[in-house]
This record gives sequence, structure tokens and C-alpha cells, in this order.
Amino acid sequence: MGLFNWFTQEIAIDLGTANTLIIHNDKVVVDEPSIVAFDRTTNKVIAIGRQAMQMEGKTHENIKTVRPLKDGVIADFNAAEHMIRGMIKMINGGKGWFFPSLRMVICIPSGITEVEKRAVRDSAEIAGAKEVYLIHEPMAAAVGIGIDVEEPMGNMIIDIGGGTTEIAVIALSGIVCDQSIRTAGDNFDSDIVNYIRRQHNIMIGERTAERIKIEVGSALPELQDPPADFAVQGRDLMTGVPKQITVSYTEIAHCLDKSISKIEEAILKALEITPPELSADIYQTGIYLTGGGALLRGLDKRISSKTKLPVHVADDPLRAVVRGTGISLKNIQNFKFLMQ
Repeated sequence: MGLFNWFTQEIAIDLGTANTLIIHNDKVVVDEPSIVAFDRTTNKVIAIGRQAMQMEGKTHENIKTVRPLKDGVIADFNAAEHMIRGMIKMINGGKGWFFPSLRMVICIPSGITEVEKRAVRDSAEIAGAKEVYLIHEPMAAAVGIGIDVEEPMGNMIIDIGGGTTEIAVIALSGIVCDQSIRTAGDNFDSDIVNYIRRQHNIMIGERTAERIKIEVGSALPELQDPPADFAVQGRDLMTGVPKQITVSYTEIAHCLDKSISKIEEAILKALEITPPELSADIYQTGIYLTGGGALLRGLDKRISSKTKLPVHVADDPLRAVVRGTGISLKNIQNFKFLMQ
């Protein structure tokens, strides 16, 4: 058994719609966008992650960029397998280690179907995994932010990722009730693209929309510490000529309002179906926000005023899920009950 362990490399993967993170030896060794670039003629992989991201929206007819995950689940099986394999090769600075045996813990959305679960497992196995364990994202996020999930105490976790928003009430090492909606960071980006086109008659790409979201994104039209207006370049739809405009955080708060309202509705629905004893616990502990969406300015205040509950944003919310996945991998014997 000792010899087997010597040859087994353990990695924890947060396979996200927007970003994929990998933990190896307690360190985040890979943090790359979930995107692959292919050569259309040979079907060979040209670039993975950040390199492929730079190509997105700028490719000619011989190159195509693919995002293998949509709404938190695998949409392109072949691209997902290439991406996982390529990102495993990035471990140790891309020196291409020889892994005779890989043990992987991968986190998945809580609203995933059996077919979607099988797709994740199969992709990991084709990419070289001998053992694959799956853990639900809200559970991994709870472990990652330091909550004792085994306690008979209710905790509500909201994980706003790229493709899905996961809302779960956790107690006694299990998810008591959950809501998984496919409204998240990617929807915010498309809201911004549509708003800029409608309001300013300018066409922008998804990468520009994401940049706007990061620079001046807001959930509230009035902030105590507002960000400066942001200059946006795009194509004028009337003349077809490149043009620059400036957008303010108030405009972005207005255009994201509908999507954020959907997330608020799902939170209220999850609170509605929570058993009364756990509701009493959540009143004491409040709500924990994780995932990239938790970084949206004023979102915690907006959810707090809607639910009348305290809302805590996790430290480094982008990495909360992968940290929890890494902890459960390290203590795999203790956490096996959380895994599928």
C-alpha cells in the first residue's frame, strides 16, 4: 500500500465555468480560465487557459476557441478532456510530470443530474485519473471558509460562480435544502453587452463586458466608495467605426438589476423551504457569500436588506471552493461521506 501511495499523486480540481483551479500539495498550482483553442484543420489543441483566453473573439477561420463548461456542467466532452489533461500538465510549471496514478477530487454544482455527473467523471478518467471523487460546490465552499460542516448547526452558503449560483443550507455533513439556478457571472456579462448595445449603440465583446463588471460592476446604484467611471471601446453600430464611451457604476447597477433579482428570489425560496430549527440557526450565523460573484460591489448589502439577515463575504471568495476541495482531499478518509 505504501508503494501505491508513493506513485499516487493527489489533486483537487474546481472545474468552473469561468476558471479552473487545481490544488496539489496544499498549494493552488493552476488558476486558469476554462477555455481551449483548437486548430480547425487538424483539431489539435493550440492553447489552454490564459493563452486561449487572449485569443477569444480575435480568431481567424482556422482557429476556434471553446469553453467546455456551460452553466457549471460539461457541454463539450472532448474539449473538457483536453482542458483537464492540459491543466494537469501545468502542475510543476509544465515540466510534464509522469503521473502513474492520479487521485482527483472534483467539485460539481448541487443541482447536477446523473448524466452530467457521469460526464465529469468520464472526462477525468480519460484525462488520466484512476480514482475520482465528486463533492458538491456549496459543501466544498463551506469547508473552504472554515465552517465545521459536521456540527448540528445550520449554515447557509451562496456560491455565485460563472455559470451557476448555488444556494445551500448545510448541517450535519449534508445539504438539507438547496437551490441551484443558472444565473451567475456569465449572465452579468451578457446583460452588460446587451445594455451597452441598447443604450449606447456600441457592440462590445464578452471579454470587455467582464472587464467592465470587474472595474465598475455594482449591485447598488449608490455606493459609499464608488469606483471611477470606466472607458469602454467598441464598434459603433451606426457607423461601424471603433468608438470610445465612458460608463459609470450606476449604469451597470441598473443593467444587472434583473439578474440579481433572480438570485434574490432563489435565496428567498431556499429560506422558505428551510426547516424552522435551521432557520433559527441561520438567523444567528447569517449567510456566507463565496465565488467570483461575491466580489460584486454592494451585493452583500443588497442581499442583507432583502433577507434582513447578516451577510458575510468569505476571505478570497474566488478560491473558497478549491480550498475546501483541497482540505477534503487531504482528509479523504474523514470526508468520504461528503463525496459521491
